Amino acid sequence: MYTIANIRPFGHNVGNAAISFAMKNMIHDTFGRLVSFVEYPATRKYDSSKAGLTPQVVHEINRFADGVIVGGGNLFENNEIDIDHVALKNLQPPIMLFSNSRGRIYDRYGRLTERSDVIPDQKLISLIEKADISLSRDSATLNFISKLGDFSNDHIGYCPTINTGKYTSLLPTLPEKESVGVLISVRSPSLMNIPYRLQNRITSDIENCIDLLRSEGYKRIRLLCNDSRDLDFANSFRFSKKVDTVFTSDVYLYLAMLKQAELVVSYRLHATLPSISMSTPTVNISYDERAICLFNDLQLNDHHINLVETGDNFMHELKKRVEDSNDIYQDYSTILKEWKVFSDIQFESLQNFQNLIKKYLQDGRKYN
Repeated sequence: MYTIANIRPFGHNVGNAAISFAMKNMIHDTFGRLVSFVEYPATRKYDSSKAGLTPQVVHEINRFADGVIVGGGNLFENNEIDIDHVALKNLQPPIMLFSNSRGRIYDRYGRLTERSDVIPDQKLISLIEKADISLSRDSATLNFISKLGDFSNDHIGYCPTINTGKYTSLLPTLPEKESVGVLISVRSPSLMNIPYRLQNRITSDIENCIDLLRSEGYKRIRLLCNDSRDLDFANSFRFSKKVDTVFTSDVYLYLAMLKQAELVVSYRLHATLPSISMSTPTVNISYDERAICLFNDLQLNDHHINLVETGDNFMHELKKRVEDSNDIYQDYSTILKEWKVFSDIQFESLQNFQNLIKKYLQDGRKYN
């Protein structure tokens, strides 16, 4: 049986675990249920242990791994992958880049601009050149990479969380008395790269959203935190608006809540995509290029609100989508059929990766 090394983002955000949940189960479907899966954090930023594609990690991988998957996540956008170029050059097993993104953010004037911590072009080039297969998460990432060179190994691959609905049988069933209600998946405004005037408005937007949901007859409302750093912001609404706050680092519980929610209003991409995949009515709020582009790629143009471009019309747009949430739900059967094409691209790439591994092992046996 195969051993796969996975270099992926760890950090604070349970959304990274949601990506990993979907990806691991896709790998099990392709390689078999007993495949060995060894994870390394992509960067030492959050963990001082060995991480990324550095000499120690690459040495270990060369000794026991049959293949390497880098991703998925925003590893290119904020340069959250440690790479030693000599070690990378000497990596032996096949390598697949799976669902990594690189996008721009909004500056104080509402213009899309590069991040100050974006991955350097040469570092990105060296990684793409080394990869046997590269699946960029969205067309913005794909288009940027195409401007760096002629990389025929890079194709659009979307996000593995579009497959979450295939694996709901693995999730726990929450007790009936633990009604999930409506989830507002929040992000602390200080972590959102948008003009300050919009950051400053997020609190009142959420207060108005809570009032709107109550006027629509929703009785229980919870603020869902993907990141422990969001708790301080979310708790500020507990007494003023009488709502509950919930955070978990357990991805199974996290996904189970999204599955059983009456409605999800989401500022978090990796709350939105699993929810839609599990057919939970969802209203998404986007505020950076990677999310906006991915939604367009996934045929979801009419299913998200661009926070920056809607400006003062935000609450009008939100009200319209909350009121139409049942109609949105009816659209999901069509959307999920369209997503099968995207899912097939991912599974075909994993099958091609398995074939590369088989060849790598066959070549290696010549020296045994």
